[in-house]
Amino acid sequence: MAMPDTSTQAPANVEGYCVKCKATRSMTEIQMVTTKNGKPAAKGKCPVCGTTMMKFLSAKANPTP
Repeated sequence: MAMPDTSTQAPANVEGYCVKCKATRSMTEIQMVTTKNGKPAAKGKCPVCGTTMMKFLSAKANPTP
C-alpha cells in the first residue's frame, strides 16, 4: 500500500497511463506517495473517467530524506 509523503510538493503536471481509457493523460488530484519498497510515485485520477492512476518516479530526481 502506498503511504502519503507530505514532505514533497506534487508537480503541477504529471502524465500517466489510464488503463481504463487506454490513453496517456495528465493526472488530476495528484499526491506524492512512497511505495512499500521506498520508491517515489505520483498518484492521481484520470480527468476523463476518474480511475486512479499511478506513475513511478525516478529516485534520483526525487531523493528521500
